[in-house]
Amino acid sequence: MQTLATVETPEQVLEQIVYGINSGDLDSLIPLYETDAAFAAEPGSLAHGAPGVSEALSGFISMNGTLDLQVTRVLEVDDLALVVGTWSFDGTGPDGEPVHLEARNADVLRRQSDGTWRFVIDNPWGTD
Repeated sequence: MQTLATVETPEQVLEQIVYGINSGDLDSLIPLYETDAAFAAEPGSLAHGAPGVSEALSGFISMNGTLDLQVTRVLEVDDLALVVGTWSFDGTGPDGEPVHLEARNADVLRRQSDGTWRFVIDNPWGTD
């Protein structure tokens, strides 16, 4: 797991996602998710648990691109947070063609017993 100082807030978890994807470090990303977390690999489709999250994140990493993400709002109640932002990603598809993605994310994170935060639902597609 990352050091506690790097994921003490929901915003810092999102910063670590950007760092992990941009550096191609899948192993640094998995601990940012709860064991039973879900990842919206595409609008309306959830990949569940570590295997699903890993596969979805690997898809981004395989495009050797750059993720830019700006958190625009954090709504926090007790140990839950809704993190909303905008992101864009530029990489290369399996066919060698440029790929450009962008959307507004809506993610749910939970504060853990050690005070760190982890994803419960990673939804890069927001309300799409």
